Amino acid sequence: MAAGSRWAVRDVACVSIGLAGALMAGILFSGQGPASSRRPPDSPGNGVSTRIDSQIVTPEGAPTRILLGPEGRDVRLSGELTEGAAERLAGLLDAHRSVERIHLTSEGGLVDEGAAIGALIAERGLVTYVPDYCVSACTLAFVRGHERLVRADARLGFHAPYETDPAGVEIAVDSAPERAAYLAAGIEADFVDAALRVRPDDLMIPDPDALVKAGVATGIVEADRFPDSTLDDGADPERARAVILHNVPLLDAVETGAPGTIAPIAAWYLDGYHRGRPEGEAVDGVRRMAAHAIARSLADADPAALAELGRMILQAMQRSSPHRTRVCAAAKEGAGAVLTRPRLNRTQRAAGRTILSRALGLRAAEAPPARDTSLGVNPPKRLAEDAGAATESRLPIRARGCSALRKAFAAALAQPEAAQALRPLLFPTPPVRLRPALEASALPQ
Repeated sequence: MAAGSRWAVRDVACVSIGLAGALMAGILFSGQGPASSRRPPDSPGNGVSTRIDSQIVTPEGAPTRILLGPEGRDVRLSGELTEGAAERLAGLLDAHRSVERIHLTSEGGLVDEGAAIGALIAERGLVTYVPDYCVSACTLAFVRGHERLVRADARLGFHAPYETDPAGVEIAVDSAPERAAYLAAGIEADFVDAALRVRPDDLMIPDPDALVKAGVATGIVEADRFPDSTLDDGADPERARAVILHNVPLLDAVETGAPGTIAPIAAWYLDGYHRGRPEGEAVDGVRRMAAHAIARSLADADPAALAELGRMILQAMQRSSPHRTRVCAAAKEGAGAVLTRPRLNRTQRAAGRTILSRALGLRAAEAPPARDTSLGVNPPKRLAEDAGAATESRLPIRARGCSALRKAFAAALAQPEAAQALRPLLFPTPPVRLRPALEASALPQ
């Protein structure tokens, strides 16, 4: 997705860097170190950045991306801070006086550009916002905001400035200008000292609470705070379709069997972008519509396919992982919600694609994963006979806890007619049929 959005980046590793060469928020730093230096304007950059939407490496020295968001209130700046970025931003701000906020998603770059962008931000009284990451020279711009806001899982990275000699060797330089800029922004001196002691080939990445405590950020916000920026690169149906398929890849199997499935979802998504719908609402709405479409496709699946789907969901709920709670939460909403949830692993996507293709009478695009025989064809009979499971099975699906839901799936799979027993669990609400051309009022609001 475009800068300013977190949706697609959830498939990219996003961890704090303690040592050089680690992966942070979708940026792969080479052995050359972070892309932030006090380089002469005519020297090449050495940063490698990854596009949030497609994870395509941006060419070194590519112009910084600066885009105006819907309704003219937000500017999205992303990529390496290259020569001329501040001048281009000034021109955009002069032409659009209604801009209130700037979204920063950058791996750093030229210090002079970062400082100049920061001066523009302060002069115009803009709010700065980091939805994903803002590293090194980017932080010089961020701290000049009238308000300085970050997402809870955003990353700000700090280190000492450096220059690169003709041989590509990084040389530490006097950090007094950076120190003065940080202190002038009201950041605690101890934090500034710690940040500027970090070697150029490393990064200090505090958690958001520490950023607020030190005065770097003034607040932590959720995804629904600002308008969605997903389509800043191209607000058209094809771009909307591509973004939807990137985030809900199993919809391509549904589209193959039922052409026209994605078009109304893309239309709603595109309309919301133009209306300034918050990102959180946009993501939730797309996933709800995709879940309905997938559930609709599975409704007439053969019993064997439904039993396979039930086993897959049960295994995901039983597997010990940080995502198990989210799997259970999705399972309460039904099979469609499970197959459209973020962070499906490769095995789950392959299994889901196979089951969907089978349900739609298509040839599976991927071979089904090997079945986990730890459950056997039928789960242990004692689960079906357990008095607690029998009592809990009478509870509404959404009222059950994860343990009760696992027992309910296991009990259904133990029945001679497993598919029929699974239906209330896989489809807790009747699948919604979407007309080929949906009215905006019929779509999620």
